Amino acid sequence: MKKFVVITSIFEPTEAVVEFSKLQDLSLIVVGDKKSPAGWQNNNTLFLSVEDQLYMDSELAKQLPFNHYCRKMVGYLHAAKNGAEIIIDTDDDNIPKENWNFPDFEGEYDTITADKGFINIYTYYTKHKIWPRGLPLQLINRKENTDGVTVKPQKVGVWQGLADEDPDVDAIYRLTSDEWVNFEDRNPLVLDERTFTPFNSQNTAFIKELFPLLYLPSLVTFRFTDILRGIVAQPVMWSAGYKLGFTNATVVQKRNPHDYVKDFISEIPMYLNIEKAAEIAQEVASADNSVQDNLFNIYKKLETHDIVVADEIKLVEAWLKDLSN
Repeated sequence: MKKFVVITSIFEPTEAVVEFSKLQDLSLIVVGDKKSPAGWQNNNTLFLSVEDQLYMDSELAKQLPFNHYCRKMVGYLHAAKNGAEIIIDTDDDNIPKENWNFPDFEGEYDTITADKGFINIYTYYTKHKIWPRGLPLQLINRKENTDGVTVKPQKVGVWQGLADEDPDVDAIYRLTSDEWVNFEDRNPLVLDERTFTPFNSQNTAFIKELFPLLYLPSLVTFRFTDILRGIVAQPVMWSAGYKLGFTNATVVQKRNPHDYVKDFISEIPMYLNIEKAAEIAQEVASADNSVQDNLFNIYKKLETHDIVVADEIKLVEAWLKDLSN
């Protein structure tokens, strides 16, 4: 299958970018921004400068804000228009391990039972007290019941690989603990319907049928954008017959510098809205609608609840139009 890895970066080629560019059987796209160094280049890498992006036949590229993570979507569009069957999302501080890969998208997998609501997926991979960014705060001290895993045939639409050392956590974790974690290895794990967990954009593979769900909400805060994307995506996946799966840590995160207090401020809308967003996505997603229509309808409903602003809907429309052309 034709695979593309998409990264956005404002730095010279990082260790992660260099290592991804060495991997076989995939194409690497790095999306630049106004802060990216002039003359950026790296072997086996397509770099999309700001000028390249604005030259593309893309309404979205013209509307997206600059100096923003959401410009990564221009890379998704380029991959999709060039025959991608799988788009893999990662960041310039996630270094692939030697075993970096994703399982097949169909097979028999360990499956967490349906109807559990929000769960802390990290508890299935470590005994360390740690939770993923986006987990509702009232659940961070809950002792997760990890029983009830059964082997079932599944169609996986999105695989999320974990990250060792400095995994994706929220600012509260980093301000109160900030201990590094290396996750335990286990068989791939799939979540059945109506069992939610946050997933991010740091080591994540999407199949072609679900490319519309790559949309990164661009007018919410930076620390909310990929988490809201993942919450919206899960009920749409269920309605289309697909599930979310998790794999062992196949990258090591050497995290770029962050101001944890600024991260906390950026995460507040996520804490306040994550459960309502999940409720809306479940209520709106329907097997009678296409993936595209479900995505659009959910964002329209999120706008009526002030979780996204009206201009977000214009970006969703531009994204879907560009993706279909």
